[in-house]
Amino acid sequence: MEQFEFILDFEKPLRDLEKQLRALETVSRENRVDVQSEIDSILEKIEATKRTIYKNLTPWQKVQIARHPKRLYSLDYIRSLINNFQELHGDRRFRDDPAMICGTGRLEGHPVTVIAQQKGRKTKHKILRNFGMPHPEGYRKALRCMEMAEKFGIPILCLIDTAGAAPGIGSEERHVAEAIAVNIRQMSRLEVPIIAAVIGEGGSGGALGIGVADKVLVFENSYYATISPEGCAAILWKDRTHAKDAAEAMKLDAQELIKFGVADEIVEEPLGGTHRDPEKSVENLRDAILRNLQDLKGQDTDTLLENRYQKYRNIGVYLEAENFESASRIG
Repeated sequence: MEQFEFILDFEKPLRDLEKQLRALETVSRENRVDVQSEIDSILEKIEATKRTIYKNLTPWQKVQIARHPKRLYSLDYIRSLINNFQELHGDRRFRDDPAMICGTGRLEGHPVTVIAQQKGRKTKHKILRNFGMPHPEGYRKALRCMEMAEKFGIPILCLIDTAGAAPGIGSEERHVAEAIAVNIRQMSRLEVPIIAAVIGEGGSGGALGIGVADKVLVFENSYYATISPEGCAAILWKDRTHAKDAAEAMKLDAQELIKFGVADEIVEEPLGGTHRDPEKSVENLRDAILRNLQDLKGQDTDTLLENRYQKYRNIGVYLEAENFESASRIG
């Protein structure tokens, strides 16, 4: 039986039930007492509680699950899905960026180029990966590998999982905003299929820098937004403690992303998140990628690029005015 080593506030009822279960199992083992009926009863309560909690999550609770330290990261999926993965390093300008993983391999026999943002689990890995926040050289490395994929006609798979691009003086000095903008422009023109999957956090321009795709998949408890809920709360409420309210207002969860046309498909998660059943999570992502890849491979280049253009052209609501004067009247 799984132990809830890291507990979110709303998961505490599950931890209490599991403690009861372990206590009963200990009594049964040490005293050789038959308490199977009591154990079965608690197991039923655990399953019922899971359904009650995880089928009624608020947007803020989904953000917390997306950030869960046990959640599957990009390398977990790469190791499970990609055969003969060969990582490529460096942007040929400044240095390599460990927060951005790029490489080639095969997915069920299909050659793919993988671009992925990687967080770290242990402290030294978190520092090495800069907590999954790429610097400008990470985005330039990603673009270098994507252009190589285009040269050889290889589809691109992007795994998005970042709170945002790296802030700081060094990042700004090396023009992180420009690097992200160039990626967005160039990805819109690449003449190969692109699939992006939001596997955890999809924060701000840091996510958009590898997020322009023909198909955008999003895990059930992931989020994708122009800013973090805390950042939004700090701007609108002048208080980061309003992150819960911000998450509700931002419409950042998978269901809302589908509604607004930002994402194309929701990848189902096991109850409680991808870390509760890694094998099932990997299987669900594999199926979604292969299904969409097959569809995209059937499109000629002109159709592929036109559909990609229209996909992003149709997101959002806007007005067009013939001249400045009419635009001012609209405003």
